[in-house]
Amino acid sequence: MSTITVPPMLPPVQQDCQALHHAFKGFGCDEKHVIQILAHRNYLQRRELVNAYRSMYGEDLLRRLEKELHGNLEVSLVSQELRVRILKSIFQQAVLLWMMEPAERDAVLIRDAMKGLGTKDKTLIEIICSRTPSQLYYIRQAYQTKYHRSLDKDIQSDTSGDYRKLLLAFASGQRPEGPHVDMHLADADARELYRAGEGRLGTDESTFIRVFSTRSAAQLHAAFAAYKHLYKRDIDKAIKRETSGDFEDALRLIVKSVTRPGRYFAKVLYDSMKRMGTDDSTLIRVVVTRAEQDMQYIKADFYQKYKKPLESMISGDTSGNYKHFLLSLVGGH
Repeated sequence: MSTITVPPMLPPVQQDCQALHHAFKGFGCDEKHVIQILAHRNYLQRRELVNAYRSMYGEDLLRRLEKELHGNLEVSLVSQELRVRILKSIFQQAVLLWMMEPAERDAVLIRDAMKGLGTKDKTLIEIICSRTPSQLYYIRQAYQTKYHRSLDKDIQSDTSGDYRKLLLAFASGQRPEGPHVDMHLADADARELYRAGEGRLGTDESTFIRVFSTRSAAQLHAAFAAYKHLYKRDIDKAIKRETSGDFEDALRLIVKSVTRPGRYFAKVLYDSMKRMGTDDSTLIRVVVTRAEQDMQYIKADFYQKYKKPLESMISGDTSGNYKHFLLSLVGGH
């Protein structure tokens, strides 16, 4: 359910390359023309564009975009000392992430979430716990290739406890895929999850980790439905009562990504824009990673929950070519 609009009569890729090359020439970059092309090409077309640009001009298109979509110069007086620093343009960040291959993009986002002091756990949880086993397989490969580091080892060193165990189990990508559901197993899993949580004093976290990380999305969906049928409450509420912290957040995201991912991502988008100032990194991450996946569903859930179009909120919270680019990705004007 992509929101990307591709022209019905697509020009040859060489023509797109020439148009981009022309947009880069002269004083300043014609950013509107760049958006007109890049925001209206699907993943395979963008990959073909990158390869053709290198062949025609002997230059990596992403590196050229990084140079052309430069940051702003900020001058500030701090402690009577003049500091000058280049701010990376949020528009540049959005375009570069959009142009990456999906697995590499997720690897970059995961690495950014773990590097430096502290961990951006919400980003880490969102990517690892909402991707399919196949996607996680390619993310692990891309992470190793790009950073020459093991994703497992970085998760191991940056997290702890049951939260770490759950992330490592999910990142392994060993869960089955496909629509097949065993209703007897779903019923057994529901009962086991109850006994591990609400049905006892304290919580058996290992049972939650094992069930959540070894069942397909379809099988988990059936288990959650069985839980509600048997115990008259959503498993999400049980998790909220029985667990806490990052472990709780990860389990609840898995439930939401299995039952109704559109509603989850709609809330993340709304939260990124509801306060004074915009959480641009979150807004960019969700728009760029979901535009070709399920953005139509996210938009529908956004409107249903907040009674306003997603495009309207983005338009009121962003500006310039950054706004134009995001609106193009979500199917706005």
